[in-house]
Amino acid sequence: MKKFFSVAALLVAGSSASAAEIKNIITDSVQLTVEGPAIQSVRMGASYSASGSNVSSSAFGGVGGAGTYTITNDGQAFSFSESLTTADTVVTSQSSLSSNGRFDSPNLYSDTITSVGGSAGTLAGSLSATGIPSVTAGGPGTTATGQRSVELSVFK
Repeated sequence: MKKFFSVAALLVAGSSASAAEIKNIITDSVQLTVEGPAIQSVRMGASYSASGSNVSSSAFGGVGGAGTYTITNDGQAFSFSESLTTADTVVTSQSSLSSNGRFDSPNLYSDTITSVGGSAGTLAGSLSATGIPSVTAGGPGTTATGQRSVELSVFK
């Protein structure tokens, strides 16, 4: 009877180590990007100012034309300052893109930032069932990213 309990105890002890679940995930990806052209413009508005001492005005100048100013007290000192900034002409549409993905003749305002579009050139990427993704550099304004992600999980 003692031998039976010893064998039974060994069998129970051996089965207490439960089977583990193993999970393996491999993810391959390639991302290719060619930047497009961009134009950001801020239109400058018109402004006019006039200031002075011992000066009066019956009509101020500005975008519409010259003003009419007179000295208030003849024979006394006077000062006068006038400033005019004309506005940018309003543009309602941008020129179309050329065949190479660039703006041929962009409409620009006073404050403008332009970015030239990228050129794909030799930009390429490929996935392989047996290897790491490969990428080939392109022209200016391009990015290529190849990635392999491996996840191994063991659960009890």
